[in-house]
This record gives sequence, C-alpha cells and structure tokens, in this order.
Amino acid sequence: MGHHKGVDPPVYDTLILSDLHLGSELSRARDAADLLRNTQFRRLILLGDIFSDLNFRRLTKQHWKFLGFIRKLSNPKRQVEVVWVEGNHDRGLVDVMSHLVGVKVYEEYTWQYDGRRHLAIHGHQFDRFVLNNAVLSAFNSFLHLQIQRFDFTGKWFSQFVDRMGTRWLRLSSKVSGGALAHARLKQADRIFCGHTHEALSIVQDGVEYYNSGSWADKKATYLTVDSEGVQIREYVAPSPDASTFAEDLNSRDAEFEEVL
Repeated sequence: MGHHKGVDPPVYDTLILSDLHLGSELSRARDAADLLRNTQFRRLILLGDIFSDLNFRRLTKQHWKFLGFIRKLSNPKRQVEVVWVEGNHDRGLVDVMSHLVGVKVYEEYTWQYDGRRHLAIHGHQFDRFVLNNAVLSAFNSFLHLQIQRFDFTGKWFSQFVDRMGTRWLRLSSKVSGGALAHARLKQADRIFCGHTHEALSIVQDGVEYYNSGSWADKKATYLTVDSEGVQIREYVAPSPDASTFAEDLNSRDAEFEEVL
C-alpha cells in the first residue's frame, strides 16, 4: 500500500469502513480506494452495505476500480486479512462478489487483539424496521436511488433525505442498544457496526460500541484499531499540490485498469 514519500505512516491492526453503497451516485468509492492505498493496516473489515442494490449496471468505473483494488489487497502476498461482513443491501450478492473479489464473507466476525475480544456485525439485525418491513425497506432504497438520479442540487437533497432516513428508520440508539446487548451475550469487549450512517462511540458497563459511519455523505468516516485503542477518523482528501503523491496515485490507477 502506497503512502506519501518520506512519511512513515502508522500501521493499524484493523481498519473498518462500511456503507460505501457502490451503485449509488453518492458513493465515494474513489476516496475510499485512495484511503486504503495510503494507509497501512494488517486487517481490513468491509462492514456491510458495500453495495447499494443488486443492479450491477449502476456500478461506475470508479466503483469497479474499488473492487479491483480489494481483489489485489486480498492477494496472500500482501499479508493483509480482508473480511467482508454482510449488510442488508448486500444480500444476494455475497456469493458472486466473494468469488469475484476473493474475499470471505461473514454474518458477523470476531477476532482477538490486545487482550480483548472484538466483534463486527453490520447492525441491521438490531433494526426492527428493516427486519419486519423487508418490502417497504427495499422500496425506500429504490426511491432514494431515484431521488439521487434526479437531484440537481449538488446531491445535498439526497444526503438530507439519507440523514432523515437515519433518524426515522435506522435510529442509532436502537442499533447501539441492540449491539451492546449482543456484545454482552457474545462476551465481546468491543462491538463494531455500520448501517446507521452515523459515526458514534459509546462505552456502557465496560463494553465499547463503535459505528463506522458511511461513505455516501460529505463526511466520510472510518475506524482504526491499534494499541492505543479505537479511533473514529474522517477522510481528508490529499492536498492537490502534492504532485509526487498525485503521480504515484495516477500510476497506481493505471495499474488497476486491467483488474475486473
């Protein structure tokens, strides 16, 4: 994984990102690929809703490039563990994409690090609306995609609708409450979710809950885990005057052209 020349970046045990929604016009796939190219980590967890829906025709060139990079990253020579945790929008795609991208798919994933048990699960399992109203939930997703297609406001209206949906349908408090109870049941010290599109951290009775936010909004967030703990981080685009970095990125983009 590349990084700015002359800079020795930290090596994280785990990097977690979710809710990229490939196929959506709000998806920040290029920024996500840039982040992964320029960060060092031992494990990557794609924490659900990597896709927006089953329609591959909506995938843009940048979306395919992101998937191509994930395939390269999962090559054993890279010595990076790549994990995909299934989200509610990913259903029906996991068999095809796990084969195509070469990544194992889990409903939930656990690992030990720094003497703690970590658990990653998308979070829709704690969202009663999604569980009890599958057809209506799918219609809402379709409606949101149509709003994006005909949104001529620079996408601010689409993002506003998404945030309102988070508050009305995917309330962070419901997901965090369900996740914390699930963590206690599974004897996990830390639990990680996506789904709500709202980055968040809560500590309750010694159990830590973290939400990775989303990559379908102006503010793109992700989580890192290392010996200093868990951090919610916001993606910052590289400086446009960093010419050496831009050249490096362009050459890498050319390298990924042949993938997929």
